[in-house]
Amino acid sequence: MKQKTLVGIVLAIAFIAGIWAAINVAPPESNIGAQAEQTSYFQQYPKRRDVPAFTLYRAGEGQLTTQDLKEQWTLVFLGYTFCPDVCPTTLASLNQIYPQIQEIDSDYPVKVMFLSVDPKRDTARRLASYKSHFNEDFIAVSGGHDQLFPLVRSFGLMYSMPESTDQESYLVDHSASIILVGPDAKVVGRFKPQATPGKLAVADPKHILSDLPAIIAKK
Repeated sequence: MKQKTLVGIVLAIAFIAGIWAAINVAPPESNIGAQAEQTSYFQQYPKRRDVPAFTLYRAGEGQLTTQDLKEQWTLVFLGYTFCPDVCPTTLASLNQIYPQIQEIDSDYPVKVMFLSVDPKRDTARRLASYKSHFNEDFIAVSGGHDQLFPLVRSFGLMYSMPESTDQESYLVDHSASIILVGPDAKVVGRFKPQATPGKLAVADPKHILSDLPAIIAKK
């Protein structure tokens, strides 16, 4: 009996101690800053994700590497120029709010990057022509799948070719989220597309304008 009583007392003390700790001891500090906690729509990853080293070709000419993502905030959207709906709609929305994005008071500039996952058709020349329909200031890039796959995975996104690329008008499946990469070239999180019955599932530009200032505000 004495042993059972002692065990009961220990459990009771442990229970009370647990309650006291939950009330009085602050939880361990996470890497989510106070600014990001003020957001309503942005989905911040539990831990910033490293971007692998990569080399992509840019619209027109030149290359883009991991180093080029540093010292700036980058909103990245995945797609391809032959995309019939999500891609043009999202890029048009980003172009619409681009002037307001540029007015956000931040230590670093904010860039918009369109990452094509269809290098077979999306040459540097075609990317240059495509982005001219939206905004010449946008970055448009692509590269071999050996460069694209690890990069897209680091973003927490995916893409696939469900049809043979031998067909003339094959489609490409891809995530529709807009990723935010920080000035340290690490992935911070994403704005997910809004699923509304009867409407195209795309990221809402109003959500971006609502949350972005709190994330990138001057420190």
